[in-house]
Amino acid sequence: MKIEFSSPALPSSGALVFLVEKGAELTGLAKAADAAVSGVLAKAAKVARFTGAKGQTVEIVAPVGIDADRVVLFGIGDAAKLSDADWVALGAGIYANLEKSGSEAVTLAAEGFAEHALDMAEGLKLRAWRFDRYRTKEPKSKLPTLKNATVAVEGAEAIAAAFVGRAEVVEGVFLTRELVSEPANVLYPESFADRIRELDAVGIEVTVLGEEEMEKLGMGALLGVGQGSARESQLAIMRWNGAGDDSQPIAFVGKGVTFDTGGISLKPGAGMEQMKWDMGGAGTVVGLMRALAGRKAKVNVVAVVGLVENMPGSNAQRPGDVVTSMSGQTIEVINTDAEGRLVLADALWYCQQEFKPKFMIDLATLTGAIIISLGHEHAGIFTDDDEIAGGLSTAGADTGDKVWRMPLHANYDKLINCAIADMKNIGDRGAGSITAAQFLKRYSNKVPWAHIDIAGTVWSDKNLPLSEKGGTGHGVRLLDRFVADNYEK
Repeated sequence: MKIEFSSPALPSSGALVFLVEKGAELTGLAKAADAAVSGVLAKAAKVARFTGAKGQTVEIVAPVGIDADRVVLFGIGDAAKLSDADWVALGAGIYANLEKSGSEAVTLAAEGFAEHALDMAEGLKLRAWRFDRYRTKEPKSKLPTLKNATVAVEGAEAIAAAFVGRAEVVEGVFLTRELVSEPANVLYPESFADRIRELDAVGIEVTVLGEEEMEKLGMGALLGVGQGSARESQLAIMRWNGAGDDSQPIAFVGKGVTFDTGGISLKPGAGMEQMKWDMGGAGTVVGLMRALAGRKAKVNVVAVVGLVENMPGSNAQRPGDVVTSMSGQTIEVINTDAEGRLVLADALWYCQQEFKPKFMIDLATLTGAIIISLGHEHAGIFTDDDEIAGGLSTAGADTGDKVWRMPLHANYDKLINCAIADMKNIGDRGAGSITAAQFLKRYSNKVPWAHIDIAGTVWSDKNLPLSEKGGTGHGVRLLDRFVADNYEK
């Protein structure tokens, strides 16, 4: 969707949306429009019992007296009580309301709400994305018609300039959604690596390691996961040096299992098609890097993603196998479906050893247990670092990419101790997300570290306020805000 900004004025075509607070009368441009249509707006609001309550709408189609093809009164409740995330959701709600209305353009009259114009524009743009690459026979009546939006607001020129950076972050979200949505026959380790190489267009330095190079580095944990697949595993490294110096980078690491059958510990067939998005951690990291580079973030960042396919082939890893990770620590593989932590073990170790970052944050669709704990509302964060935890929580509240801190403790850590190796790759039945995080912590090598389990938030089986059913892009805006608020120069 194309987003523009202009001074408040009645449009010559398309839909026109007025924001109305609860109990408020029509003022300014809305009052002028009502006069032009002989009081129809106020009358329609009265007949429909429209009070301006949050989410309440009244639509007047083809009003006589103005050029707009429809006018929508959009209730916002008490504006003073709305958070930044609420304003983004409000913009997205306006798009959803008009998406298939027949209108090709919308003018959002935001006079009096200039301080929230960026958030609303961001919401409009976020909600407009859809993944329809493989839909060839979709009825025209089901296709979106809304293509352009104008936010009519005071100080439009300055707001438009400020929106440039926001729009780049949204492009990062779109990239993540696209990667997560692609089927596994299209997006597999090597083709995923090729997509990452395209980031050189925005100034990101990309290096990709193949299996031979990873073998020389001793990445037995990561390589063990992919050994049953005909697809070659990859490790992709991205660097953005935006600080303008050689200062210590911050680091993000992502799990990129492009399809997860569970391996020999085969998953049930029902719903397995969704395991194309088991690379969501890597997809989020790639989208984040696209966002940071796109808006020219003044910070040095390195990202590492392990890309593998977990298949039950004749050479597949077996339950009971013992592998040696890059760190030298040995792992007994109790369950081949607990594979993401094996990928991250080597990726984390490589990252801290090669780049000596200030901290590492890994993202992964790691456990079903996190969905049992938090559902689909929050991603789980695990860290011993209060500063990182606090920064993530604040950024989550501000963006709407919500997170919840989960515990770490030595009593959980001992649940992955093993009789024949340094550790096993799963703990007992309980605390599955926590024992997975404790496993990863053993590969942080005392570098400040946090783990974000996004298994419940990277994909949705229903439409959400900011996205259609499918990939959500959760985590990109969270981490971009976290970086911007705490680590940019």
